[in-house]
Amino acid sequence: MSSTDYTSDTLKEIEPEATDARRIVVLLSGSGSNLQALIEAQSHDRLGGEIVAVISNEADAYGLKRARDAGIDAVALPHREYDSREAYDGALIKVIERHEPDLIVLAGFMRILTPRFVQRFLGRMLNIHPSLLPAYRGLNTHAQALADGVSEHGCSVHFVTEELDGGPVVIQAALKVSADDTIETLKEKVHAREHLIYPIAVGWFLNGRLQYSGTGATLDGTALPPQGLRLSHEDAAEELDELDDHA
Repeated sequence: MSSTDYTSDTLKEIEPEATDARRIVVLLSGSGSNLQALIEAQSHDRLGGEIVAVISNEADAYGLKRARDAGIDAVALPHREYDSREAYDGALIKVIERHEPDLIVLAGFMRILTPRFVQRFLGRMLNIHPSLLPAYRGLNTHAQALADGVSEHGCSVHFVTEELDGGPVVIQAALKVSADDTIETLKEKVHAREHLIYPIAVGWFLNGRLQYSGTGATLDGTALPPQGLRLSHEDAAEELDELDDHA
């Protein structure tokens, strides 16, 4: 028998099997700046998966244009066309599951989710919130921070649970509040930090490092503290090249 008369199993054993990229569905209501940060991370192979669809409850949301420009399926599902929150969330579940996602990412999705929706995707749904949770849940976080005269503000990525902005925190980024800060300046600084930490958290999840449990979140098998991992003002400013601006 010549060397070409048999089939070797060796190459089959070392040849990696083709694996599908982990799939992400993004929900948003507005401009989609966090979506853009995720798209950019994906383009540099830093996300660990693929954004397969972007869904908005607002048909004219600029985030849908960002999705289309990036070649991502963009779906408008206006909530005003449904008689109840339950009916809308039922329809939204169907649209999401059509895309078979591994992770749901809320990126400025301005809807309070029903328990049915949360339970359907519990443990595989992340949100980003513009405060250092548990401080300032809900809306108008920058105005509240300024009114209280706090010295530190920031943003948090957390798992979504039925408790509004109350799920286990994964990662935070802080900033120092200066005497001349306004709602707009805080919004700008917080947005920059959101764009920094959201792709990190998504990458952790898609690479199997970040997991949800009924009692909290773990990273690499270790329980995260209540505030998750926190980037200090100095660390975040260095990452964002803000140090020269004395931000």
